[in-house]
Amino acid sequence: MSPVITSHANATVRRLKSLRLKKHRRAEGLFLAEGLRILLEALDAGRTPEILLHAAGQEAHPLVDRLVAATRDAGGQVLATTPAVLAGVTGKDNPQMVVGAYAERTPGLAALRLSTGRILAAERLRDPGNLGTLLRACDGAGAGGLVLLDASTDPFSVEAVRASMGAIFTVPVVQASGDTFLAWVRACGVHLVGAALVEGACDYRLARYPAPSCILLGNEQQGLPRPLIAACDTLVVIPMLGRADSLNVAMAGTLLAYEALRQQRPPS
Repeated sequence: MSPVITSHANATVRRLKSLRLKKHRRAEGLFLAEGLRILLEALDAGRTPEILLHAAGQEAHPLVDRLVAATRDAGGQVLATTPAVLAGVTGKDNPQMVVGAYAERTPGLAALRLSTGRILAAERLRDPGNLGTLLRACDGAGAGGLVLLDASTDPFSVEAVRASMGAIFTVPVVQASGDTFLAWVRACGVHLVGAALVEGACDYRLARYPAPSCILLGNEQQGLPRPLIAACDTLVVIPMLGRADSLNVAMAGTLLAYEALRQQRPPS
């Protein structure tokens, strides 16, 4: 049985709660993930939490028991607690039965899996929900990673991790400056496909996505800056038949990722 924590003032509980803030995540080198499904995705990807907090009485649940055993085997700390304390850690009124604190991994551009034929990159992505959705799109479309350029939002925020539905553990996430990224693209022979509402951009269904390609997305409000547009090998646009002039950046990235997949791996 795990020791049961009932106080919000417990040192480990306070430590976990602090990880909701970026400055504490950076100081600790840890981030929070919540929910049985996400933690099992992490376990299947070979990741175990440094600290596992679960609802008291859940040890008999076979999947929770699997997480507990794996965490202990890896030398992690396991604690049981109350729903009220779990809610305080996650910031949700109806918390999941398990929360884990994981070591942050910040790989370089070399970690991107170009052998998949496609990756995604986003410039100054601000919304953590969009970031999480793009990670899910990468996972679903078999893309080899997501590059966050310049001042993008933190991929390890509670909101981004939650929105990724476990893809934070299966998709390489790389943070880089625009200049470093462009130099890497040229050195590796990556075909850069930019999504931009500019003259000369072609229908995304008519463009080519040779492997390896990188789909480049701009900021939610301002789109791609001119220097990045100029660096692209191909510029694409998604036709809009209604009054809106563009799609949400995560939806646009998902469409383009699947179009690249369709071209590179046609249905059999």
